[in-house]
Amino acid sequence: MSTQATKSTILIVDDDPVQRRVLQAAIENMGYLTWCCENGETAIDALSGNHATEVAAIVLDLIMPGIDGHGVLTFMRDHEIQKPVIVQTAQGGMETAVKAMRAGAFDFVIKPVSPERLRTSINDALRIEAVKRAPKKQHIEAVFNRTNTQKIIASSDKMNRVAELVERAAASDIPVLIEGDSGTGKELIAKSIQAKSDRSSKPMVIVNCGAIPENLVESILFGHEKGAFTGATEKHTGKFVEANGGTLFLDEIGELPLSAQVKLLRAIQEGEVEPVGANTSRKVDIRLISATNRDLIAAVRENRFREDLYYRLNVFPILVPPLRNRRGDIRALTEHFIARHNAGQQSFTARNITDAAIHLLERYDWPGNIRQLENTIFRAMVLCDRATLDVQDFQHIQAQMDMPAAVERQAQAKVVDAPDLAPEYPVGRSDNDIASDDIDSELSNIENFMIDGEGHMRSLSEIEMLAIRHAIAHYSGQMSEVARRLGIGRSTLYRKLKEYDIEPDALV
Repeated sequence: MSTQATKSTILIVDDDPVQRRVLQAAIENMGYLTWCCENGETAIDALSGNHATEVAAIVLDLIMPGIDGHGVLTFMRDHEIQKPVIVQTAQGGMETAVKAMRAGAFDFVIKPVSPERLRTSINDALRIEAVKRAPKKQHIEAVFNRTNTQKIIASSDKMNRVAELVERAAASDIPVLIEGDSGTGKELIAKSIQAKSDRSSKPMVIVNCGAIPENLVESILFGHEKGAFTGATEKHTGKFVEANGGTLFLDEIGELPLSAQVKLLRAIQEGEVEPVGANTSRKVDIRLISATNRDLIAAVRENRFREDLYYRLNVFPILVPPLRNRRGDIRALTEHFIARHNAGQQSFTARNITDAAIHLLERYDWPGNIRQLENTIFRAMVLCDRATLDVQDFQHIQAQMDMPAAVERQAQAKVVDAPDLAPEYPVGRSDNDIASDDIDSELSNIENFMIDGEGHMRSLSEIEMLAIRHAIAHYSGQMSEVARRLGIGRSTLYRKLKEYDIEPDALV
C-alpha cells in the first residue's frame, strides 16, 4: 500500500481475485489509492494495524469463507472503527444488504457494479465523513441544545397527550414508567420531565439496565465496599448515590434480574440503599423514572418481574407511540431535524424539503422510529447539493418499501416453478412410514435452517442469528431463559441482539 498523503485510500475486501482486480482498476482510475484484502481475517488485521488510519473507506464483499462481511462489520462496531463501508451483494441478496445497512454499512451495490455507481457511492461516503470531521459551530450548537434539547415535537393528538402527561409528571416526584418501542424517544421524555421539574438543577443519572452484566447489576446500582468481591479494589458509590437529590433514569428496567429487583423495591420503599459488602444502609433522595420496551404485565405473569415492584414503578405511566402510529408528526420532526443540523453543523446546502418527499417519509413504517428518521434526514442533507431535499434523496427508503413486494414475487415464483409430485391422498401408509416421514420432515427443517434460498450453506453468523430469533419466539421473549438455553450469558445475548439488529418484541 502506498503511503501518499494526498490521495484517499480505499480498502477492497473480496475473496474473488478477479473481482478484486476489477475493483482495484476501477477505483484507481477514479484517482484513489487501493489496499486489497482477500478475506475477512486479513481485513480485520489491516483495520487493527498501524496503517488503519490511512483507510478512508471500505468496499466489502458480504459472502466470503471464514469471517464474512457481516463479521467484519461486527468487528468494526465492537472496536468503534468509524469507516464508511460499501457492501457488495449478488442479485437477489437485498435482504442481506439491508441487514448489513442496519449493522452500520453506509451503502450497498449489486454485483457486477458499474464504475459510475461505485464512484457515486465512494464519493458520497467520503463527503459524509468530511462533514462528520468538520469543526462544529460550538457556540451556536450549545445555545441550540440548551433551548431545544428537551423539546417534544408534537403535532399528532397522541403526542400532544404525551406532552400533557410530561407536564403533569414534572409537577410531582412520583415514579414514572415510560413504555414504548426502541427509538421512540423514551429517554427524551425522561429528560423533558427532569428539565421541567424542581430537580432540573440537580444531577440526572442514566442507566441502561440491559447493558449491565448480571453479576454487576447490584454493584453498579447500589455501590460496593472495597474488597466486597474479587476485583473490587476500591469503593464504588453506585448510581443511586450519584443521583442523590436529582433524578435516576433506569432504561430497559424489564431486564433487571430478580435479585436486583428486590433491592430496587427496598430502595424505592425505604429511600435507602445498601452497597454490596456494607453493613449499613445509606439514605438517598431521588426521583425515579423508568422505561421499557417490554410488556411488563406479561413479565409479571411469567414470574420474570416482581408484581410489587411493577406497581411501585407504574404509579404514573406514559405510553410513547411508535412513529408509524403518529405519522402526523413526521413533517414537524423532519423540519426540526433539518433546522437542528443546520444550526449545529457546517456545509449543509439543504434547508427545506418538498411535500413529495414528506409524503414518501410518511408512507414508510420506520421500524427504528425517530432515531432512524433523524439518521435518514442527516444522511440526505450531507449528500444533497440543492437547497431543498426531494424524493430522489431518499431512494434507500423507497427501496426498502419496495423490497417486501419483490420478496413476495420471488416466493410466488418458487411456488409456481415447484412441481407437485405428491398424490392427493396417502395410500397404504404404515406407522413406520409415518415415523420415517417425521424424521424426513425434521431433516428437511434442519436443511431449511442451514441452506439459503439459493441452495448454499448459510454463514455461521446467519445461523446464529436465526437460532437467536427462533429461541426468542419459542420462549416468548423470556430473555433469561433464551440465554440459558443457548448457553450464553445475558449480556452476550443483548450484544448479539444489537449485532444482528433483532427486535425481540417483533418475534413474541
